[in-house]
Amino acid sequence: MVEVAGSSDAANDPVALVAEVEALGERLQRVREAIGRVIFGQQEVVDRTLITLLSGGHALLVGVPGLGKTKLVETLGAVLGLDAKRVQFTPDLMPADIIGSEVLEEGVGGRRAFRFIRGPVFCQLLMADEINRASPRTQ
Repeated sequence: MVEVAGSSDAANDPVALVAEVEALGERLQRVREAIGRVIFGQQEVVDRTLITLLSGGHALLVGVPGLGKTKLVETLGAVLGLDAKRVQFTPDLMPADIIGSEVLEEGVGGRRAFRFIRGPVFCQLLMADEINRASPRTQ
């Protein structure tokens, strides 16, 4: 039998693998319940969003104002313990407002150095609201 470096015992033991999958299912159910305490009547949207996040994908949430899209993203960030940010796209938003920029700072003794200030894109969960309102350059 060939063992892969870094593999867990569950990969070689079917009983342990089943136990691990069941534990993951229970954790996922607790996440769904926690989100359901905040987001009502949108279980299919919540499930699809969780599937998207767990598979490492991107989601496009489309709907009229007031459906709870922003609240869903905030709740996902809180429940999953992710660093969540939101960017409201406007016509005057610049790329540097999203990705960040370098600023020249003067330190002790007059020494100057550039320091990068991170934009909101440096997070684990980003809601980009109304991208279509931004200029093509920013998009």
